[in-house]
Parts: sequence; C-alpha cells; structure tokens
Amino acid sequence: MGLGGKLMVLIVLGWVAVGLLAAGQRHHFAHLPKQCSDWATIAVTAAAGPANYIGLNPRVTECQVPQPSQ
Repeated sequence: MGLGGKLMVLIVLGWVAVGLLAAGQRHHFAHLPKQCSDWATIAVTAAAGPANYIGLNPRVTECQVPQPSQ
C-alpha cells in the first residue's frame, strides 16, 4: 500500500472515530440498543463523522429488515 492509501485509511479511521465520539456525547451508548432503528442511528452518526459538529443530527426512526426465509 502506497502513501496515498495509508493516508486515506487514516482519514477514514479518524472520520469514524470522531463520529463515534459524537455518538457517545449524544448518549447513544448509554444502553444496549434494542431496535434496528437504534443501531441504525448509531451507524449513521458514526458515518457522519465531523459533520455532527456543524449541525448534522442524523436519526433513523423506522427500520425495515427482511424476515428470514422459512
């Protein structure tokens, strides 16, 4: 992996780390998520990264998951 690839990995890891910090500050980890929408809110908050600090407040209210086959 070249220097550009390593730099990209560092940027992505930093982005997600800042997003997880924002999720923690919003108390998303205060209890174990029980619903799909809780997990999805944590995921989109982490993916939003630093954008959380400029006003983005991602939240998932409804989550549809496929039922297992019979």
